[in-house]
Amino acid sequence: MMGVLMARVGRKRRLDIEAEYWRLLQSGVGTVEACKLVGIGRKTGYRWRSENGGLPPERVAESVHSGRYLSLLERKRIATLRERGLGIREIAERLERSPSTVSRELRRNVLEHDKGVYDADLAHHRSRQRAERPRRPKLKPDAELRAVVQAKLDLEWSPEQIAAHLRALWPNRPERHLCHETVYRALCQGAKGVLSRTLTKKLRTGRPLRRQRRRADQRAPRFAVPATLIDERPAVVELRERAGDWEGDLITGRSNRTAIATLVDRRTRFVRLVALPDGHGADQVHARLTAALRDVPGTARMTLTWDQGSEMACHDRLAPLFRDGVFVAHRGSPWQRGTNENTNGLLRQYLPKGSDLSVHTADDLRAIEDRLNNRPRKTLGWQTPAELFAAALTA
Repeated sequence: MMGVLMARVGRKRRLDIEAEYWRLLQSGVGTVEACKLVGIGRKTGYRWRSENGGLPPERVAESVHSGRYLSLLERKRIATLRERGLGIREIAERLERSPSTVSRELRRNVLEHDKGVYDADLAHHRSRQRAERPRRPKLKPDAELRAVVQAKLDLEWSPEQIAAHLRALWPNRPERHLCHETVYRALCQGAKGVLSRTLTKKLRTGRPLRRQRRRADQRAPRFAVPATLIDERPAVVELRERAGDWEGDLITGRSNRTAIATLVDRRTRFVRLVALPDGHGADQVHARLTAALRDVPGTARMTLTWDQGSEMACHDRLAPLFRDGVFVAHRGSPWQRGTNENTNGLLRQYLPKGSDLSVHTADDLRAIEDRLNNRPRKTLGWQTPAELFAAALTA
């Protein structure tokens, strides 16, 4: 009885409809039209694409395939070699797998009604279905736990903060301890009787769906002239012993239409803001940074470290402004420019996300600079960035 109940838990996957939807997309039918033809809403189609990163399920399974499990190609080889009459040990040797792996695969995926025939595609589908392992949602049966989570979300707590709070609130009740990912999934999936998806507005991003992230090693290069990676930056930069080692980035406004360039010195945390009224393409960024750095002494222009955004395509023309050159962090590695990322977070108090940054004049930006540069910082022993930067220049 328990097994029957467990099998009913979770969203039912309409595999036939899903397969037809992906077939239509691959044949060139538009996504809206494909949704109409298979009888689903556009949000359902969007969710399927979001979950799979725009790839059909079978291609997703192969793209994220772990070497621990048999792939579809390996299953097809098992089927071919078995048809040739090879034994389990010989098949395993050719696949460079354990004989027990092949034996277990044939035992699990050749059912009675298959009449002894091993079908690779069918076996792969059965394996994927077993791997889903639907679970009972922890929030659904526990009204008190659900109420606490909802109350904290209303206070705009993050799921990670909520997870820590639950462990402190009920230290001896592990059944009420949640992983932050559990809260995220409950919010974004919007299952009936769990958490309302309207609560996603309380999250930092406010997004109703999780965003599929590109893998850093699959991003296309954006520079015509190869940039110098951060690995080749002088070791002295890491020590923060001198002024003039700058980190930079863009702060963007609503829909990325407007932007402001930010520069921060690694040693002193001294900030410079550069207005970009003409746009934030590579040429505009190069021209505005060059103008902004003219009043910075050469002794305070040692290095510049940026990310691999397209706005830095003119890095080779900026390099002569810095004694040791311009460097870029690895793709998808913002922590390699941690000083700048932290400073941008502080600047968001004055330059909020989603706002029109073009309304800030040069005088406005100087005023924001002064606020940050004349504020005592704990990391500087309660000195101000302006004091330390001025002392570094005179030294």
